Formats: sequence, structure tokens, C-alpha cells
Amino acid sequence: MAPSHVLKCCQKVLAWVPVAFIALVVAWSYYAYVVELCVFTISSTAEKAVYLVIFHLSFFMFVWSYWKTIFTPPASPSKEFCLSKADKEQYEKEERPEYQQEILRRAAKDLPIYTTTASRAIRYCDRCQLIKPDRCHHCSACDICVLKMDHHCPWVNNCVGFSNYKFFLLFLMYSLLYCLFVAATVLQYFIKFWTNELPDTHAKFHVLFLFFVAAMFFISILSLFSYHCWLVGKNRSTIETFRAPTFRNGPDKNGFSLGCSKNLREVFGDEKKYWLIPIFTSLGDGCNFPTRLVIMDPEQLAVSSQNEPAKRFLQRILCLNIT
Repeated sequence: MAPSHVLKCCQKVLAWVPVAFIALVVAWSYYAYVVELCVFTISSTAEKAVYLVIFHLSFFMFVWSYWKTIFTPPASPSKEFCLSKADKEQYEKEERPEYQQEILRRAAKDLPIYTTTASRAIRYCDRCQLIKPDRCHHCSACDICVLKMDHHCPWVNNCVGFSNYKFFLLFLMYSLLYCLFVAATVLQYFIKFWTNELPDTHAKFHVLFLFFVAAMFFISILSLFSYHCWLVGKNRSTIETFRAPTFRNGPDKNGFSLGCSKNLREVFGDEKKYWLIPIFTSLGDGCNFPTRLVIMDPEQLAVSSQNEPAKRFLQRILCLNIT
């Protein structure tokens, strides 16, 4: 077995360590809350029942959204963004960058692509050998190009992008509510144990530690969740916050912003009844996105009129402007 192959296997195994850590913490928190707090510490049956019902509801939604974030594969560009065999051979043989760009421009002329590199070149991935759609980036950890890539998250061992961004947001929200509920309901028993109003039992350690862990995770997740809520409102990814996408008119960090309510629907979909459920409802196909700059650029409109996916893309813009 080659050393590089062994190294890759070790990296894949180690990548699951943060996920395993979170799973162990969650499993312990379930035991500490259900068994040590509700069974052994709380004496009121009514209080136990109410706490257990709300706890299991929040726990289920938290685990469901976390599971979907981890195990939803990142979406990759469709075959239309790959170079043809002839273009690929010509591109690989050509050593001059300006001629390579000419090959890429010819291949991309019918694609719904409106962003370029900072030097106004076609965005091409040599690793995946494809023309990158708008908002698509290559993930070195996953070794693939990911549609609307936001970031690679070690806590889920997955790329957060078009296919699972909604799940990631719900995971943050439900983990926030889970930690808040646990900390709020444990607080009174934390104080009683701390002031020795309750006798020292094996539950004391679990209750005290449970409050500290829930409060610590709540504070850390709150800042991350607030940041991503701001990103959704602006229709930006984390990558686009640090490096604004470059359109034909120049860099514009708000190029994909359609207004707060429309930006929200881009991620969560048109049907509000599905917004809080971790099922995929995001709009579009991840390869092209509504942008306010398309309407301003006649050249882009000419390209779009030759491309059927781009026609549907423009129809979405008109619908969004009407509603």
C-alpha cells in the first residue's frame, strides 16, 4: 500500500474525530438530562412530563438536522460545465495562458456564467477539469468543486454548500434552542446543588456540568448562527464575504442580493410550512442564481437567450420582481 494512500486513509479517519466528539457530548447530555435530572432529581411528575416532552422534541429536530448536514453529499456542477474531449485536449496542449482562456471562453459562451476571476478570466478548475459555475469553489478537503460553497466545516466533516446550507442553518438553530432549553431548565437545580439545598448524589456532578456545557455551547453557537443569519439576509456565502464575486461590471459583494425576503426564499424555498423542517426546499439548481446585475448587462442577456437553463433563470428573476 502506497504511503500517500495510507496518509489519505488516516486523514479520513481523523476527520471524523470532531463529529465523534459532538456525538459523545450529545449522548451524554441526553443521559444527564433524562436520567440524572428528570428521573433522579426532579420530584414533580408534571414537571418531569413537560420537560421530557419539550426536551425530546428539541433533541429530535437537532439530531435530524445535524444528520442531514453531515450525510447530504455536496452538490457538484453538471456535465455541461465539463470541457468536451476536443477542448480538453486542446487546452492541455496549449501552454500560453491567453490561448487557454480563449478556449475556455469559447466553451463557456453558452453557459449561464456571469462571474469571473479578479483578472477577468474564466473560472476554471484544473483539478476537476471543469468551468466553475457562479458561486462554485473547489474544496481541498473534499477534493471536488462544490456548488455555492460556503465553507468546509470540520464539526460535520462535510462541505456546507447549496445542497445542505438549509440543513446547516437549521442545525445551528435547533442546537441553539436545545442548549437554551437545557440551560434554562437545569438552572434552578444547578443553584440548589451549588448551595447544598439538595443532598449530594451521583446526579450532582451531571447537573452542574450539564449547565456549564449547555451555557458554553449556547454562547459559541449564538455568534455563529447570528453571523449566518446576516449572510442569508445579504445572500452571501462566507467565501463571498471575504472575496466579493467579480461580474462584468466589476466586483460586487451584493451582486446576488435580491432583497431580504427574496434572499430568504433562495435558501428556504417558497413554501413556509417547510422552512423549519430539514428537507431540501432551496430554489434553483445550484449552477445559476438570480442576480440584479444580469438585467444591467446586454451581453449577458444575449448569452441567456441562447441557453434554455438561463431562460428559466431569467423567468425566475421576473417572477421575483413581480411578487
